[in-house]
Amino acid sequence: MPEGHTLHRLAGELQELVGERVSAASPQGRFPAAAVDGAVVAAVEAYGKHLLVDLAEHPTVHVHLGMRGKLLRFAPVTGAPMPQVRLRLATADVAWDLIAPSTCEPLDAAGRERLLAGLGPDPLRAGPLHPDILPRGADAAEARRRLRASRGSVGVALMDQSVLAGVGNVFRAEILHALRIAPERPASRVSDTEFDALWSGLAAMMGQAVEDGRIITVDVPAGEDRLAVPEAVSRRVYRRDACADCGTPVVTTTLQGRTSYACPRCQPD
Repeated sequence: MPEGHTLHRLAGELQELVGERVSAASPQGRFPAAAVDGAVVAAVEAYGKHLLVDLAEHPTVHVHLGMRGKLLRFAPVTGAPMPQVRLRLATADVAWDLIAPSTCEPLDAAGRERLLAGLGPDPLRAGPLHPDILPRGADAAEARRRLRASRGSVGVALMDQSVLAGVGNVFRAEILHALRIAPERPASRVSDTEFDALWSGLAAMMGQAVEDGRIITVDVPAGEDRLAVPEAVSRRVYRRDACADCGTPVVTTTLQGRTSYACPRCQPD
């Protein structure tokens, strides 16, 4: 499933639609395109794993890509969208086609606020998405409170979007390895110092992934092309046979149905 960096990168690319009047179509027939056809795009924002396309005097388009969703860009626009397209938003110069999302729905103002109220702070946001409700973007104090209130392990808490928004399996594995914290440690036992490093580390790690367009957590020597790092060795423990730091075999466990990766030497219980 795409993690938060993917949605923030997409939101940045979709800024080209802001201020434009878009035509909307749903060849698949599973989105009420008429409800947003002809609207002016007021803003495009990402929060965690959610994409929000705000339309002036129209509903917000809420997208969650899920496991298989993707957005395809076409410029110039050379033809009609494919039959499987859930939603096309297009101008005369560019079209964005959404395929196979888990969610694509229009939200009124109340629905938008309910969605955001259920999400924890997003390390990639520098300010509040909505000034009147929680979560507040990049609110370390609120993120600390929610993490400490989690009754389970820190590994489970990091995947809970109501605790922190945008963190998925890869970032969970890599940030806990970077901090030498075992995924099974109770979330309530994360110290203030460790949380500060967790929050700042996630912001840096995820921000780099927005820039790269992929998750690379191994060190890349200065002057070398980061994007040339092979996918199989781009992380320190996630889907690695051995820890990139010490060579110890990586241990996998299952936490609430998702595979967790950790180095038993670097991250002792």
